[in-house]
Amino acid sequence: MSHVAEELASQPDCWNRAADLAASRAELLPAKGERVAFVGCGTSLYMSQAAAALREGAGHGESDAFAASEFPDGRAYDRVVALTRSGTTTEVLELLGRLRGKTRTTAVTADPATPVMTAADDVLVLDFADERSVVQTRFATSALTLLRAHTGLHSDAVVDDAHDALSEPLPEWLTECKQFTFLGRGWTVGLASEAALKVRETSSSWAESYPAMEYRHGPISVTSRGTATWMLGDAPAGLADEVHSTGGMWVAGGLDPLAELVRAQRLAVAVAEARGLDPDRPRHLTRSVILTGA
Repeated sequence: MSHVAEELASQPDCWNRAADLAASRAELLPAKGERVAFVGCGTSLYMSQAAAALREGAGHGESDAFAASEFPDGRAYDRVVALTRSGTTTEVLELLGRLRGKTRTTAVTADPATPVMTAADDVLVLDFADERSVVQTRFATSALTLLRAHTGLHSDAVVDDAHDALSEPLPEWLTECKQFTFLGRGWTVGLASEAALKVRETSSSWAESYPAMEYRHGPISVTSRGTATWMLGDAPAGLADEVHSTGGMWVAGGLDPLAELVRAQRLAVAVAEARGLDPDRPRHLTRSVILTGA
């Protein structure tokens, strides 16, 4: 079994621990009413987008999300929350350095022996969700679970759905598809982006993502036989029928959207293995992007 397959299978237990941590260390996370920006790179950016949409949607305060390299300097926030599995990502560390003494910062990381421990004002360590794999699975979903639980939006039912996502077989035809499109609405737009990234980087497949209502505005034109469109969350009325009319395949996300992401992670590994690729060795990628002379 690959590292990534083993790690993604451990997510239900990791989510329980992340929810417990959210309860015990709540003082390190955004207070209700704070104006908050979530930042990250790659997978952590997409989890930041999901967290921001969840928090604002729950009425906890204005919440934005940015790639760490695109943070708008000069915009006022009460707190910036940085997600960084490695704790070494150059863009995140540089941003935290610029914010020191100006804006309170909280970092969520997996490795306590990294520079982020002193770069942020507050740090939560999810070492139980650290990974040997290059591609992120359990750290990303555990970090989002931490933030989701902090806003009161996590439950045992989510964990039960994750177990189902791990035990139920994927449709056999899915691994034979040549193109994958993931759709989301609200907070699941970030999850759709992450699902597409996971399939791209793990299996070198054509994978893309869109807000579900935007899919009709152009992207559906390339849908045909041999493509799969996967909805994370509730689908807009009529969209499944429109996809079927193109000859493409529709995957309805019946589980909690975060559990649906687990299914997409499994798909990424399955497609990689079907194509003779090593999911632990994605092309041109490393565990952390550390820029020299930045």
